[in-house]
Amino acid sequence: MLDEAALRLSLDTIAKREPMVAGVIGRLGYPAPRQSVPGYQTLLRTIVGQQVSVAAAASVWAKLEAALGAGCAPEALLASDFDTLRTCGLSRQKQGYARSLAELVTSGTLDLHALPADDEEAIAALVRVKGIGRWSAEIYLLFAEGRPDIWPAGDLAVQIAVGQLMGLPERPGEKETRLLGDGWRPHRSAMAVLAWHHYNTKVL
Repeated sequence: MLDEAALRLSLDTIAKREPMVAGVIGRLGYPAPRQSVPGYQTLLRTIVGQQVSVAAAASVWAKLEAALGAGCAPEALLASDFDTLRTCGLSRQKQGYARSLAELVTSGTLDLHALPADDEEAIAALVRVKGIGRWSAEIYLLFAEGRPDIWPAGDLAVQIAVGQLMGLPERPGEKETRLLGDGWRPHRSAMAVLAWHHYNTKVL
């Protein structure tokens, strides 16, 4: 788990060979660990929060829990009709995503408490859920499971922060950001958290 001690140890390890990391820590201090509870509820909240503000996502979630019960159990979600979920604020598209997640979980096809230990295999399992792309899968593995070497190179804030920290003339794209991250293995999760700390962006 990427708790405070593990996060600091990883960053200290990288800082020994990367002066710019030591510089960021010196200016801003260590970032706080960001942790979510692993499981269905966190992934469902990720779907609910896609492309809406934090306040709007919180409002939809509150309505869903009022209609479906605490945690919005997958069985309760699957038993709900279109209009009920629409009244809660879920669009037709998001209902499709939410039902995809609920179906995979209830069928046992996706066990969020026993994902493959290999990160790429775990990402492949998660993206089977409609609406969950590589970025969402990486964010889940980083924050809900605390995996130490996740590198969400497609994240715009990470790209911007890495470009600034590396002194690049332009923001690197996903491919370049992923290549730049290779030098920080096996501590890339800590570097992602530091990048968000630098950019002052909150996720998940």
